[in-house]
Amino acid sequence: MAESDRERMIRQYAAGEISWHTMRERGFDSFLDDLAGLGALGLRQPVAPMEGPNVESQQRASALIREALKAQS
Repeated sequence: MAESDRERMIRQYAAGEISWHTMRERGFDSFLDDLAGLGALGLRQPVAPMEGPNVESQQRASALIREALKAQS
């Protein structure tokens, strides 16, 4: 895969335009490669939308993190 294609896909992933599943289908073998690519471009991993069957578990996890951060202050 050409570097320009790889960078374009990483940018699309960061913008939420394509999924990790799509990236794997198009030649990304390792999630670590994806994370390294995001970091090299100064991009962040996309955040999962707060919808669907996992909303409650996402909200519980967020609450746990908030409480842990409060306890550290």
